[in-house]
Amino acid sequence: MKTIKIEAVLQVFDGINELPNKTQELMQKAIEARENSYAPYSRFKVGAAILLDNKEIVIGNNQENAAYPSGICAERVAIFQSGAAFPNDKVLQIAITARSEDYLLNTPTPPCGGCRQAIAEYETKQKQPIEIYFMGETGKVMKSDSINALLPFGFDATFL
Repeated sequence: MKTIKIEAVLQVFDGINELPNKTQELMQKAIEARENSYAPYSRFKVGAAILLDNKEIVIGNNQENAAYPSGICAERVAIFQSGAAFPNDKVLQIAITARSEDYLLNTPTPPCGGCRQAIAEYETKQKQPIEIYFMGETGKVMKSDSINALLPFGFDATFL
């Protein structure tokens, strides 16, 4: 038997103000998108903003549905929209923010497993890492230099 140890290295910023200026702007776009999410069931609003290499910013927010599996997360709305509108442009950064309508969320909130897989697909496609910044409603912001830190042993087309 062999043991494998997996470690993730992430950076932690005390707040939005510590981020580089362009990333602060991207997170502000994610916050604006978050406030327009449609989350009447979970009351958990998520916004995402993606910076592309062509300088375009694509936003997304969670969209719920009474038929629960029919909803979609903010990160996937944004990354699928970027792929549809700008199929040949690379994703440089993703900013993600979440807030609850029922309590103060001050813990950095990473993308769910399905969103991690969707982000991994685009990172593999473009053969370039995607910086991922995530936060709650307020407080610390975490940064991953690649989806690989958040999704070790990712599944991709090489397995098919």
